[in-house]
Amino acid sequence: MKLCVDTSDYIPIALQEAPTLTPFNLHVFLIGLSTSFGLIVAIGAQNAFILKQGILKNHPFTIALLCTLIDVILISIGVAGLGELFALNKMLLLVARVGGALFLFAYGFRSFHAAFKKEMLEIHHGVKPLSLKRAIGITLAISLLNPHIYLDTLVLLGSIGGQFTPNLRLSFVIGAVTASTIWFFSLSYGARLLLPVFKKPIAWKILDTLIGMVMWGIAFFLVFTVY
Repeated sequence: MKLCVDTSDYIPIALQEAPTLTPFNLHVFLIGLSTSFGLIVAIGAQNAFILKQGILKNHPFTIALLCTLIDVILISIGVAGLGELFALNKMLLLVARVGGALFLFAYGFRSFHAAFKKEMLEIHHGVKPLSLKRAIGITLAISLLNPHIYLDTLVLLGSIGGQFTPNLRLSFVIGAVTASTIWFFSLSYGARLLLPVFKKPIAWKILDTLIGMVMWGIAFFLVFTVY
């Protein structure tokens, strides 16, 4: 896959060719912040998982921190120039697509099963909390088995950040990572504001149904879309 990103409209030439060593550049930081927010604020498998676990108060800090660290690593690698190698490796993309689709299909089935089972689902009773080990495992799987995260972080953000001179790329990475940090922790802890709504079992059934639809939708997209 060859991804062409034209950033000339919003990256000034002076910033692309700046000769001086600047430890921090606010303009580049804001470009990284806004671009990352534009990509991350969307309904997806990772966000749906964080939302549900936040409502259930299942290790919200650990899950948000882990998602943030994954973005830190992938965005940094992408801006460093390794994102293009991933984009051009068809076999790696195929493995990521198939593996991600299988996992998302299984997780979607689990969500549909939870939505339509007869038992009453309540927040404090009848819901078995995830162990820390299982929460970490699912977070890693739902993040790293989804090719979209690589395309967003390694390829797209990497291509945009790579347009800057090396001395300015750190400001871009800091901006992009700041967006990830704000979003994941806000989603994880802000989900608690929905607790009054989810005291009713029907709300959980609706949420699990929506999560199942999102998971299966992404899974089918991965299977039938050729990058």
